[in-house]
Amino acid sequence: MEGRIERQLKKGALELIVLRLLAERPGYGYELLAQLSQRSKGYFQLREGTLYPILYRLEDDGLLQADWSAGEGRSAPKKTYRITPQGRAALKEGQALWREFSFHVDQLLLEEGKG
Repeated sequence: MEGRIERQLKKGALELIVLRLLAERPGYGYELLAQLSQRSKGYFQLREGTLYPILYRLEDDGLLQADWSAGEGRSAPKKTYRITPQGRAALKEGQALWREFSFHVDQLLLEEGKG
């Protein structure tokens, strides 16, 4: 059961986390995967098949803009994502919702002497 709950929790947070990373600076898929893993100390180790649908969904919603950059030397062109003004507004709203949500979940799950 722990695996299912963990997957659901991660799924609910990933869009906000991706927006947060891209609010710091534009990035491309593999770079985002590395940042997620490094900054979470390995907790968020995603496959491309998990990240790219999130990026496409955020782009379709107008929260991200993607541009192709020419490859340098032998490297392939990269699709670089950057957050839009609508994405920044959604991130700010999502952060407020997360604070409220996590506060209430903590109140229920971490109450002392209630269960």
